[in-house]
Amino acid sequence: MNKKITLLGGGSWGTALAKLLSENGHKVTVWLRDDNQCRELTQTKVNKKYLPKVRIPDNILFTSNINEAVKDAEILLLVTPTQMIRGVLKQINDEYKDNKIIINASKGIEIGTMNLVSDIVDEETKNSAFAVLSGPSHAEEVGLSMPTAITIACNNKDVAEEIQDIFMSSYFRVYTNEDVIGAELGGALKNIIALGAGISDGVGYGDNAKAALMNRGIVEIARLGIAMGADVHTFYGLSGIGDLIVTCTSRHSRNWNAGYLIGQGLTKDEAIKKIGMVVEGIPTTYAAYELSKKLKVDMPIVDAMYDVVENNADVKEAVNKLMLRDKKEEKL
Repeated sequence: MNKKITLLGGGSWGTALAKLLSENGHKVTVWLRDDNQCRELTQTKVNKKYLPKVRIPDNILFTSNINEAVKDAEILLLVTPTQMIRGVLKQINDEYKDNKIIINASKGIEIGTMNLVSDIVDEETKNSAFAVLSGPSHAEEVGLSMPTAITIACNNKDVAEEIQDIFMSSYFRVYTNEDVIGAELGGALKNIIALGAGISDGVGYGDNAKAALMNRGIVEIARLGIAMGADVHTFYGLSGIGDLIVTCTSRHSRNWNAGYLIGQGLTKDEAIKKIGMVVEGIPTTYAAYELSKKLKVDMPIVDAMYDVVENNADVKEAVNKLMLRDKKEEKL
């Protein structure tokens, strides 16, 4: 069941997934904006900027012509930053982007519209089957063929199982789930908590603080998810707690790293510049803050994170406010 698959984006995650799919026997094309990067990857077979330790298979095609990239594709895999996805889809001619299986492997919420990627795809394409790939999966480890387990969420069971077969390998285990909203929210919102975990570590707080942040963080994620129609059980799985754990505790995590730098005294912009890659937790903080107010969902950690990234609030003062809130029962 070999498929023609086009990845829109060639950062670290795109490179790792392209390698996996190529190894599984699929015809893989990767679209990149930059002609020079396309030539470099084609010639060197190494993504020196994003995934320097991984050898890229010879049969992966790189191109900067988006319509050529997607023309014959059966599956489009979105691995561009969430805030760019709508613009990327608008570049594709209608006859090449409709009636496709579209899989989102990015994690975030669109600022302004507060749309999930499923909403963006629904607005920008026609008759497409949408799925989301989510779970604890650092590109650095997937690229080196280290054991990984993720979830593919799709409301069409047949499509979910088809995608499951496409991605499954000896080191990449895939589970299916029908809760698209829950998988999208878990993947997006955990980046906010990971940003906070990095700040906590950067300031010098201990394991107790980070454990509390992660636990109460998943509670807030579940609250918003329930308000948006997700299944609470999704947040106990790979795209919920699983992804939260790996992103809050690993130095591979760009969100943790950005938070650590902020905790060390850098501004939001300085931290982003030093990371050199998109830090999804920052724009997602803004979107989640607006969503929580719109839906009247209590999310004190998100409120604190918003105050830090938007108003440059003192981190220790923000923690103090969280700790001294009115006492309450432990529940959703």
